[in-house]
Amino acid sequence: MDHSDALPFPFTAPGLLEMAPEWAELRRSRPVARVRFVTGDTGWLVTRHEDVRTVLTDPRFSRAAAARPDAPRMRPLAADGASILAMDPPEHTRLHKLVARAFGKKHIERLRPCVEQTTASALDAMEKQGPPADLVAVLCMPLPVAVICQLLGVPYADRERFCHWADVMLSLGSHTPEQVRGARADIARYLAELIEAKRREPAGEDLLATLIDAREAGESLSEHELVVFGVTLLIAGYHTTSSTLANGALQLLRRPEALARLARHPEGVAAAVEEILRFSTAGVNGGTIRVATEDVELGGVLVRAGEAVLPAITSANRDEHVFADADAFDPGREDNPHLAFGLGVHYCLGSQLARLELTVAVEQLVRRFPGLRPAVPEEELTLTPAVIRNLTALPVTW
Repeated sequence: MDHSDALPFPFTAPGLLEMAPEWAELRRSRPVARVRFVTGDTGWLVTRHEDVRTVLTDPRFSRAAAARPDAPRMRPLAADGASILAMDPPEHTRLHKLVARAFGKKHIERLRPCVEQTTASALDAMEKQGPPADLVAVLCMPLPVAVICQLLGVPYADRERFCHWADVMLSLGSHTPEQVRGARADIARYLAELIEAKRREPAGEDLLATLIDAREAGESLSEHELVVFGVTLLIAGYHTTSSTLANGALQLLRRPEALARLARHPEGVAAAVEEILRFSTAGVNGGTIRVATEDVELGGVLVRAGEAVLPAITSANRDEHVFADADAFDPGREDNPHLAFGLGVHYCLGSQLARLELTVAVEQLVRRFPGLRPAVPEEELTLTPAVIRNLTALPVTW
């Protein structure tokens, strides 16, 4: 098959956390377009809201098939097939049931005091230190890391180690496949050792302990799945939330009138958080690759069995047919059916936790620092070269 018309992907954004012009053009003229990944593999990039919803919910687009060693992929290594992120039902359903209750609204609400205290302590330290301060280092990274450590039962003191491994694993072209493989092995070894320590000396009712109990009770959870599940929950539990919080803070800093309005009317924070989620461009690819298990017509294109399909959530969240003034950041937006947490069986387990963290962080930040403003020109800000783009720093003053 001739793939000479494939567009190089990911696209290069024109500015910090901005959308590349190719997204809007593809939504207009080629909503399902052939692209070539940095690995040399090709796939179909899906950019419209309606088509992205189809890919996220149609079982013919398989995560498990995308994890096979010979499947087309965007990153250097294939996903571990033992990860819940690389499973289809019924295997996905089996693992999902083990943790779904812990991530339900009722149980997540129990973490509110931890989220509020962690946020308050971070902002206390920021205020005591005085301006300028790096919001990424003070709040955007420590908050979700501390909370997921509390939920899972992972020592917060080990954050530099596992955050480094996660950064290597999520890198896009800045590390060799050997380095990525090494980081994956290191973090798996770390979780395996932590699990063994918890077996020897059970303490607390954290989520890792719950998974260990499920394993011991013979609930169809292999030792490898247990370790990989722990790794997945740890990384997914902080990485995207951290990026989204920093991204949202920057959007508010760009609009001091919006920041001041939220300080006066905190009841508007919930809508602002949904808009932050919609507007976030943290993921350069905007989604996770699936592979078609049979021929499927999608957006006027015939996707053949075995071909990769990438549902671009970031693009769907800017679809002009769904969102009025889609390229405008509107913290008061009322109609906001964004797909930031996905859809279907892989709808983000941590959506309630992410919303809680983002809401508490924005509420406290705007209330305590209503005059917050950037401490450096935006041209000095930089991003990590990864699948999830993090601001390396966000200096602020007040």
